[in-house]
Amino acid sequence: QFERARHQDRVRKLRALLDQRGIPHMPNPSHIVPVLVGDAAKGKWISDLLLDNCGVYVQPINYPTVPKKTERLRITPTPLHSDADIAHLVEALHSLWSRCALARMVA
Repeated sequence: QFERARHQDRVRKLRALLDQRGIPHMPNPSHIVPVLVGDAAKGKWISDLLLDNCGVYVQPINYPTVPKKTERLRITPTPLHSDADIAHLVEALHSLWSRCALARMVA
């Protein structure tokens, strides 16, 4: 029970920080948080930079797994990710979102 509650807490924390930065994520009932990029090349570029520069692995999901123009990043927070880990990821995404000129959510 504790582990499940901790997992749900990590997902809520991630979604809240993404919302604060206007980074679009899709509703999903599971622990996976799909972050909408809408461009396969930009999704791959962001994924590569996150790994190479920030030490964060985030999987890009592209066509044919998802329809074109709905490409996304598959983020899977776990109970082992700290608040600092999640904040680090969101700040890196925030910076890359600006560099890629990707659309943000309107609060």
